[in-house]
Amino acid sequence: MKLKKEYIDEGTGITYILKGDYYFPNLTFLKGIDYHIGKYGKEHLKYIKQYNKTLYIDLLLNGKLNTYLHSIDEKCNILLENIIKRFAETENVTEALKASNQLEWVAKMNNIKNRAEEIIYIEYVYN
Repeated sequence: MKLKKEYIDEGTGITYILKGDYYFPNLTFLKGIDYHIGKYGKEHLKYIKQYNKTLYIDLLLNGKLNTYLHSIDEKCNILLENIIKRFAETENVTEALKASNQLEWVAKMNNIKNRAEEIIYIEYVYN
């Protein structure tokens, strides 16, 4: 008996192709919009690949992975700016301090940025 080179499963609608003695599903990835993915999107991608494979595969197969990662990255960047601004206002890190003592201003801003990034990573990237 000769096997068909290709057949469609009526129940699922998936097309199968004969390779050797076995049928393999003919799955293709849907193309999404090709956005630039930044630092937080890339870190979130690593996270979902390792800890949430179901979400990763679902987004990948539906062509939504790039859009999803782009939205995470944009959201994180906007939040980072807002958090830094609030911390700087609260801790009185101003342009006047920058003009009078640049090293102290840089040290305080680096501290604020590191704390803000830690919040972003915990709340959005690794969640």
